Amino acid sequence: MSDLLSRRLAQLGERANLSLLSQCLHGIERECLRVDGAGQLALTPHPKNLGSALTHAQITTDYSESLLEFITPAEPDPATTLADLERIHRFVYSKLDGEYLWSPSMPCALPEEEQIPIAQYGSSHIGELKYVYRKGLALRYGKTMQCIAGIHYNFSLPEALWQAQQEAEGDNSSARDYQSTRYIALIRNFRRYSWLLMYLFGASPALHKGFMRGRPHQLQELDDETLYLPYATSLRMSDLGYQSSAQAGLTPCYNNLASYTDSLRRAVGTPYPPYVEVGTKKDGQWLQLNCNILQIENEYYSNIRPKRVTYSGERPIQALMARGVQYVEVRCLDINPFLPLGIDLSEARFLDAFLLFCAMHDSPLLQSNECGDCGDNFLIVVKEGRRPDLHLQRDGQPVLLKDWANDLLGQIAALADLLDQSQGSDTHRQALNAQQAKVADPALTPSAQVLAALQQGQSFTQFALAQSLSHAEYFRSQALSTAQQAEFEASVSQSLVEQSALEAEEHGDFDNFAAAYQASILALAV
Repeated sequence: MSDLLSRRLAQLGERANLSLLSQCLHGIERECLRVDGAGQLALTPHPKNLGSALTHAQITTDYSESLLEFITPAEPDPATTLADLERIHRFVYSKLDGEYLWSPSMPCALPEEEQIPIAQYGSSHIGELKYVYRKGLALRYGKTMQCIAGIHYNFSLPEALWQAQQEAEGDNSSARDYQSTRYIALIRNFRRYSWLLMYLFGASPALHKGFMRGRPHQLQELDDETLYLPYATSLRMSDLGYQSSAQAGLTPCYNNLASYTDSLRRAVGTPYPPYVEVGTKKDGQWLQLNCNILQIENEYYSNIRPKRVTYSGERPIQALMARGVQYVEVRCLDINPFLPLGIDLSEARFLDAFLLFCAMHDSPLLQSNECGDCGDNFLIVVKEGRRPDLHLQRDGQPVLLKDWANDLLGQIAALADLLDQSQGSDTHRQALNAQQAKVADPALTPSAQVLAALQQGQSFTQFALAQSLSHAEYFRSQALSTAQQAEFEASVSQSLVEQSALEAEEHGDFDNFAAAYQASILALAV
């Protein structure tokens, strides 16, 4: 353990600071496809009895009308966050008629691309902007890739904790800059060590053959409809998932917040010739918001993002530049198809310890060679993570995955113990022990368990649909309380009223609105 980490842990262990660890905030965003009883993509519109996808705070859509997204509030205890997420699922299942929530991250059998419905958000300018942005995603990456689902885990440390550490370290920068610097340092360490999360929680070693759309690949055939890799942990996070030649040259630097925001701002303002050739409109109809490398900053695909809650009408980069980093969004987590929520409390407890480790550990700037190793380590683990004697690159030298994983878990244990001390429990240590067992025995990983189920004779569709039906029974077996149901019903009605009000108050035309939206990012250059 380094001297810096030791000092930070000692400070966190002081009685005045230990309580701050119980004030960390956690939020979850869970995506899932709606399917019919045969496991086919539901082509019905987003159910109106779930509210407005534009204005409902907890139930919306991601890329497609068929791709639901559930969003919890930020809570100090992830157990509360998961309880929030479960209530959302129970309410949604009270409204789904003959449809189900698809259990894994990789999609069900999909129809032809043109039949996959893009999410609609009404006639307001902001609703139209969200729709055109998704049309651009279809144009650039295809609709199939946009049907992959995942779990995003949002995590923050209390500002008082950052302030205590800044004072102890004698740092003279502003509180906002110190906090942002530390979050960016967390992200650098996350890039170094996130391969571990893919080994422990990757749950997509197989997919439906139709997902490849006839493209060449190196996957193996498990049955007539199922493709897989024998040691894969997360094909979702491999190069089979989100692919973009335009983004290939975009490598935002995580050496400081300014370099990160500058690189994204340039990408949103820099034309990309193949997109320029297509143009923004055809026959008067919008095709994409602009012809730049990114239409908007959220188009950049990353395993983790620095975030700040935005004001109405404010862009994410504007919020970061104005007020600094407030939390991080972990975006590489697969949905565990064996779990009704796709994630459980043990995983959340370990994520807290892992992220706290990333925040407190030394985090030197990433040099070019290390950047490459980080990416290579991640990609080899998602495709071959359970291969016996698999080696990764650490400090330019080969290291056995199992040895490095055990070393990291040994260091993370100190953070798990601190979290347990702050809450008077042993749940974080138990979560850590569960991960150590997976390192000792790869058969305990979710990816291995998925393959084990498939190798018993079930196709990908049969397995995923069976899990989906089981989860539906779980959620429907216990209805929400009358008060909880009424609260959701009221939120649905309110969201529809809010969307109608937005549409009624709209002025000007969409073209001018889109131009002003684009100008808002370009103005940040001056």
